[in-house]
Amino acid sequence: MQLNPTPTLHDIITARKIVYQYLKPTPLHYYSTLSELIGAKVWVKHENHHPVGAFKVRGGVNLAAHLSASEKAAGLYTASTGNHGQSIAFAARAYGIKATIAVPEGANPSKVKAMRRMGAEIIFHGKDFDTAREMIMTMAEEKGGKFIGPTEEALICGVGSYALEILDDLPDVEAIIVPVGGGSSASAAGIVCKSINEKIEVFGCQSAQAPSMQLSWKSGEIISAQMETFAEGVATRVPFPNTQRIMREHLDDFLLVDDNEIEESILLYLKHTHNLAEGAGAIPLATAIRYKERFRGKKIVLVLSGGNLNINKLRKIIAKYRGAHDIKLQ
Repeated sequence: MQLNPTPTLHDIITARKIVYQYLKPTPLHYYSTLSELIGAKVWVKHENHHPVGAFKVRGGVNLAAHLSASEKAAGLYTASTGNHGQSIAFAARAYGIKATIAVPEGANPSKVKAMRRMGAEIIFHGKDFDTAREMIMTMAEEKGGKFIGPTEEALICGVGSYALEILDDLPDVEAIIVPVGGGSSASAAGIVCKSINEKIEVFGCQSAQAPSMQLSWKSGEIISAQMETFAEGVATRVPFPNTQRIMREHLDDFLLVDDNEIEESILLYLKHTHNLAEGAGAIPLATAIRYKERFRGKKIVLVLSGGNLNINKLRKIIAKYRGAHDIKLQ
């Protein structure tokens, strides 16, 4: 498999100019109660405040800007559990491109509706992301369209604009904790931080119920693993070689947390920040709590990557932890 060349800091700075033609910087807020809970100085990067509710939209608009006229005319094909698909749908609408997106059976209904509202054609196929991806790759080849994987170089460069914003707002940050699905966000954060200040620690994190990316990072080999997490944003069964290569160069560590800890962190975000985090978006908070001794006393940023949580899942989480947190949903 041919790997993309590693994006550079210059590539990400260049991409930021394109991203800002369609999107505004997202806020970085300090939370005193989360700081007390973790024993660190805690900021949250609110990527959930984007128009589509997740960070990936940054990458989509940068990628679409680099397509040739023939690629735009042929249309875009991709697979997604939701947020990547919303990114491509948003970018396709902005540039007048037809987008066809394959999603797994049982995909988050809210994310599917959002993709359709932006004009994308949705095809349900298979039990998980990787099954849907294999099908849509074949379809793109048959129809002469361009398949877009979730970790392409242009996507990483666009996503990296959020890491530049963190360093602009908090230049003395000591650690950034990033959820990992395909790895574009963690790769981008690693490139930016280690290029500007190599002392900044960058931590990837993932559900222990879908550990393929973490196991591959630890071993240095591509390892597929069972995927049973509810957090579709990190529901990766087959790792991506290009982001694995970047993360092995730039991440300081890659940590796992349990789905139960992720669910509780969704409620903690509601309670302490009044923000809704989807499963992937809550993983950095769960990681900071579980491994709090590693972050004690440090200035840390939690990347709240998205807020597209299905309301029925939220109801179940609240019912499950009834009495543990002062949150009610009428």
